[in-house]
Amino acid sequence: METLGLSLLGPAVGIGLIVLGAGVGIGRIGASSCEGIARQPEAAGTIRMAMIIAAGLIEGIALFGVIICLIGTNGMLEIVKTAVEKLAAR
Repeated sequence: METLGLSLLGPAVGIGLIVLGAGVGIGRIGASSCEGIARQPEAAGTIRMAMIIAAGLIEGIALFGVIICLIGTNGMLEIVKTAVEKLAAR
C-alpha cells in the first residue's frame, strides 16, 4: 500500500506547483497593472482589459495542468492496483 500513496504524491506535487505558479503569475499581473494605472490613469480601461485577459489565460492553462495531473493520477492508480494484485496472487 505504500506504493499507492507514493503514486499519488507526484500528481499532488504537480497540482500544487501549478496552482502556486498560477497564483504568482496573476499576482504579478495585478501588481503590474496597478503600477501602470498609477503611472497613466487615462489608460486604466485598456490596462484593466489586458489584465483580465491575461489572468483568464493563466487560469485556463492552470486548469489544463490540473486536469492532466488528475488524469495521470487515475492511470497510475490502475497500474498500481494491477501490480498489487499480481504480487498478492503469488
